[in-house]
Amino acid sequence: MGAGSSTEELVWAAVAAERASLTELLRGLSDDQWDHPSLCEGWRVRDVVAHILLTSQAKLGWLLRQVARARGSVARMNFDTAIRYADSRSPRALTDELHAIIDIRHTPLSTNAVDRLMDLLVHGQDIAVPLGIRRDMPVDAARWSVERVWQGGWPFHARRQLAGHRLTATDTDWSAGSGTPIAAPIADLLLLVTSRIPAPDQARRHGTD
Repeated sequence: MGAGSSTEELVWAAVAAERASLTELLRGLSDDQWDHPSLCEGWRVRDVVAHILLTSQAKLGWLLRQVARARGSVARMNFDTAIRYADSRSPRALTDELHAIIDIRHTPLSTNAVDRLMDLLVHGQDIAVPLGIRRDMPVDAARWSVERVWQGGWPFHARRQLAGHRLTATDTDWSAGSGTPIAAPIADLLLLVTSRIPAPDQARRHGTD
């Protein structure tokens, strides 16, 4: 996806739309809901929001300092910075900040516009699902995001984790991999490749099916 391409413009428009709709969702949450556990283990809803804000604006120098503070662990850095940021701001302040950056077009090191979109789609579910809130994903946005995750490596390593499976979207033209078929809406496939839900055979092995 080249800079200035029509597709990139569509992706950034989708990013802005996701931020705007997430802002509206957050404005309706109670204090208890802000402190409710998210789908991310050990993260509250407010921590996920803080992480979205940080990754939307992070500059290289800040990232390097935070990685050093976390002794080289990006996962620890993400967790620690989100907790600190969330604890230092009220829910209203976090929501207002998200509203203020709806149209920002910033990509931290080694990321692009689709990464920002994927982050919003997935973390939107991390927030909404535990609260029992339905949050639909636009099909095109989910398809772009699934392809980005599938072709990428860290942190999800989707092709390795789902080796031996053929993923096919039932609501758009997308498929990848080979082996045991998994057919589902593209939104569910995005949650699958980002490890939010297990593959059917993995679920059976862990006694959840």
